[in-house]
Amino acid sequence: MDKPYLKFEQVGMSFRRGEMATEVLRDVSLTIARGEFVSLIGHSGCGKSTLLNILGGLLRSTAGEVFLEGQVVDAPGPERAIVFQNHSLLPWLTVYGNVAIAVDKVFGGSGPSGKSKAERHDWVMHNLELVQMAQAKDKRPHEVSGGMKQRVGIARALAMQPKVLLMDEPFGALDALTRAHLQDSVMEIHARLGNTVMMITHDVDEAVLLSDRVVMMTNGPSATIGEVLEIDLARPRRRLELAVDPEYARCRAAVLEFLYARHRVPARAAA
Repeated sequence: MDKPYLKFEQVGMSFRRGEMATEVLRDVSLTIARGEFVSLIGHSGCGKSTLLNILGGLLRSTAGEVFLEGQVVDAPGPERAIVFQNHSLLPWLTVYGNVAIAVDKVFGGSGPSGKSKAERHDWVMHNLELVQMAQAKDKRPHEVSGGMKQRVGIARALAMQPKVLLMDEPFGALDALTRAHLQDSVMEIHARLGNTVMMITHDVDEAVLLSDRVVMMTNGPSATIGEVLEIDLARPRRRLELAVDPEYARCRAAVLEFLYARHRVPARAAA
């Protein structure tokens, strides 16, 4: 039997402050296939970002393990690129420079993955073209819009050729129209590259539109996976057609029902 591409095995996470310990995650187990797009959704405080940061190697779990292609994930690495809600661009570099700095770091050596200066330039431009930002390559972050900044952040992540692309509410700070355009861009890029994606979102429509599966988290503390919903919608997906699609409506209702039920749990407990 083949090993799963990406696997969370009984992952738990507790944070200690003095004598007090807070358990954020408990017994999270999940397998993700190569090329799959998975969204994490749940109420604030359910440990979504903590789980993403464990996969990114920014945090070390206090229980369980994460495996990528059979190898334990215990540190950051270029095979896992993260796109944050805040674009995190360096303000003194141009759009081109913000992507080039990642490309030089990953491909600038003399090893088997090394590229020449000309090859690195072409690769930077290729990834800017993927997100339709090549025309703005000489502008600095303060000269472009919020949506354009986020496009550059996505291009920088893709330019590292990661095995897994991690996105932490990448469109949360954007207006509705810009958000829709970027969602469409991400779907097109995912279809073209076939990369594995794990995304955090609070937006039910976004989760159903983009994902192959939606992982729904229980409330914290000691949050875990409550349900996993398969999204059986053909690709490519067009949002206007899905607006009247009964399967889309069913999936959307299932996620909303889960979230609404979890929202009422604290109120019942208090009563």
